[in-house]
Amino acid sequence: MILKDIWLDVKAVQERDPAARSALEVLLLYQGVHALIWHRFAHWFYKRRMFFIARLLSQLSRFFTLIEIHPGAEMGHGILIDHGCGVVIGETTVVGDNCTIYQGVTLGGVGLNKGKRHPTLGRNVTVGAGAKILGAFEVGDNCTIAANAVLLKPLDNDTTAVGIPARPVKVAGVPLPKRDKPVTQEHYCRMEKQVKELEHRIGRLEKLLEEARHE
Repeated sequence: MILKDIWLDVKAVQERDPAARSALEVLLLYQGVHALIWHRFAHWFYKRRMFFIARLLSQLSRFFTLIEIHPGAEMGHGILIDHGCGVVIGETTVVGDNCTIYQGVTLGGVGLNKGKRHPTLGRNVTVGAGAKILGAFEVGDNCTIAANAVLLKPLDNDTTAVGIPARPVKVAGVPLPKRDKPVTQEHYCRMEKQVKELEHRIGRLEKLLEEARHE
């Protein structure tokens, strides 16, 4: 089963990375594939409660690949970790089949509570370079999270999210209508200042009118 998963990861890189020339090159030279190979063995030990060996393998993997995948994370088939330096995947993360993860991505948790605290990615999800997905929620199938986005809430299927914090901008390729920008404290202060200036000018005009009447 592990060997089959490794082969599917190799084929995923071949199919989705234009720079990949052969399966042998991918297997021997791609650090994303190496990290997944290490992880699949570490996860096997983790499921059998051999936590020390599992953690040892994951630490060795991080040292050689610069990709950190906790042995408890559940990784699907056909995953592409492209370039991969700085990728961090937490213990209770679930990554679905055929996902693509670029360098600098964090699939992390928030808070110190035990139990499920990391995200669950559906199938065919693409996570752009430097993006952060933080918390125990689900990201639907076929979603795209833009580079450097910070996603803190669930996403429905076929959604594209951008920004900090990330918000949906497309569903099934169709752009969503733009929302008005929220009114901030700075806006309120600016409006208050403008109102005071207007009140001052009106007061001067009223005074001038009163003086004109007396004349």
